[in-house]
Amino acid sequence: MRSDVSIEQWWQRWHDDRNAVARDRLIVHYSPLVKFVAGRVGAGLPNSVDPGDLVSAGVFGLIDAVERFDPARGVKFETFAVPRIRGAVFDGLRALDWVPRSVRSRAREVEAAFTELESRFGRSPTDEELSTQLRITGQEFRKWLAAIASTTIGPLDRALVAGAEPRALTGDVPDSTAGIVEEGEVRRLMHQEVRRLPEREKLVLSLYYEEGFTLAEIGRVLGVTESRVSQIHTKSVLHLRARLSASGVT
Repeated sequence: MRSDVSIEQWWQRWHDDRNAVARDRLIVHYSPLVKFVAGRVGAGLPNSVDPGDLVSAGVFGLIDAVERFDPARGVKFETFAVPRIRGAVFDGLRALDWVPRSVRSRAREVEAAFTELESRFGRSPTDEELSTQLRITGQEFRKWLAAIASTTIGPLDRALVAGAEPRALTGDVPDSTAGIVEEGEVRRLMHQEVRRLPEREKLVLSLYYEEGFTLAEIGRVLGVTESRVSQIHTKSVLHLRARLSASGVT
C-alpha cells in the first residue's frame, strides 16, 4: 500500500470504484475513533466487561459508516461515524448479556414499586416511600441504585431496555405480545412520559441526554455530589421504564 496517497485520495478511490484496498485503508485510518468511543462507553461499565469486546463491536459501526458515507452531503466523516460506532458498541453490549440477573431483578423490583406507589398515591413516590415499599433501608436503596446505574448508560432509548431480559432485547418475543408498539410510537410515549416526571428527574435527563452534560457537571448545576446525580439519573430511568411498562410498551 503506497504511503504517499492522501486520505482524500483513498476516499476518491473508494467512491469511484469501491476499491477494497481503499476501503481497508480508510478503516485503518479511522480506527482510533473506535477506541475513543469504546473507551467512553466502557468508562461506565463494570470491570467484568472486556474493553476488547467493545472495540470489536465498534469496528462494525465504523465499517458501516465508511460504506455509507457520502462526502457530498458536507458532513465530516467523524461526525457521521461516531453515532454509528456508538450504536454498534451498545448493540454489542446487549449481545454480551453483561447485566447480572441480580441487577435486573432489583431493577424490576424498583420499577414495580414505582408502579404500585404511583397507583396508590396518584403522584411520584419519594425515596423513603420506595425503600419502605421494597422493605429495605434508605442506605440499601442507594446501593441498589448504584448497582443498577451501569444498565442506564447510552442513549435514553437504549438505557430504557438495557436492564431487561435478553429475550426482550433481541426481539425474540411471542406473537401474542400485543403491547409492543412501533418504534416511532415508543419514542412519542417516551418523550410524553419524560415531561410528566418530577422536575429534578426531568432536569437530570435533559442535561444528560440532550445537553451532553457529565454527571459531575450536572452535580455542579444542582449543587449535589456526582454520586447523588448518578442516583437521581438511575431512578429517573427506572421511573420512566415503569411508566412505559404501565402504558403497555414492552
